[in-house]
Amino acid sequence: MKIFKPHFWYNKRQRNGVFFLLVVIIILQLIYVYVDFSSEVEKTIETEELLAFQHQIDSLKQVELESRKPKLYPFNPNYITDFKGYQLGMNTEEIDRLHTYRKQNNFVNSVSEFQQITKVSDSLLAIVSPYFKFPDWVIRRENQKKNKTIKASLSEKHIYNKVYKTSTNDINKVTQQDLETISGVGEVLSSRIIKYRNKLQGYSFPSQLYEVWGLNKETANKVLAIFKIVDKPIIEKVNVNTATFKEVLKNPYIDYELCKKIFEYRDEVAELQNISELRNIKDFPLDKYDRIVIYLEAK
Repeated sequence: MKIFKPHFWYNKRQRNGVFFLLVVIIILQLIYVYVDFSSEVEKTIETEELLAFQHQIDSLKQVELESRKPKLYPFNPNYITDFKGYQLGMNTEEIDRLHTYRKQNNFVNSVSEFQQITKVSDSLLAIVSPYFKFPDWVIRRENQKKNKTIKASLSEKHIYNKVYKTSTNDINKVTQQDLETISGVGEVLSSRIIKYRNKLQGYSFPSQLYEVWGLNKETANKVLAIFKIVDKPIIEKVNVNTATFKEVLKNPYIDYELCKKIFEYRDEVAELQNISELRNIKDFPLDKYDRIVIYLEAK
């Protein structure tokens, strides 16, 4: 006998099944979206392998680029072709100047001559010139020229020093020609020694020679070994109590600031009784006192 089941009961079960299925589908989608199924370990391994592989590729590229660069071997610069010139970094004008020079049956025989003819830059010359290879006879000839020049210079200097007799041994009377007999003293230094002597009105202390600009102590000692202070100079002194600011400032050892302090002190004391009172001035350069008072007096 068939049992009768109401139609509405089947509809309720179906509805529950559909609802359950929807819930399952939604949960699965949420898991898929928000849960990361990838492995961090695998990612790290893959990244390290890729970096190592990329580094290897970069190294191979660098080796390939280096191998493509033209290698320089010793060469005679007189026979530089257009292609060779471009490889060296020369421009068209520089190459043409060399070729024009060579067409006149001339040869470049030195690095300096190469630059003079081509007018290449110092930086390019520094790169390519170490590879220049000139014929042996050219190198020997250039060395002979240099040796002859050096010998001629030394001989000329020796003859000059030997033949010329100094006019005096007094440093306050020597001429430039006298000074130039000293090794290391040329036209420039001898001129400075004379000019500084005129500024000082004569050397009063041997150590004043060390004050000549550009004259090192070693060379100054050579001068003092030959020339002495035989007669001390007669210097016209300035009365510090009556002198003008400009007159005191002419002192070779007094600058503007010191001159200003001297006049401020003079105003303060009304009159200096003795020149040694300068020592009382604040920040007075005591190490220069002996030199300063050569030119000053207090009356």
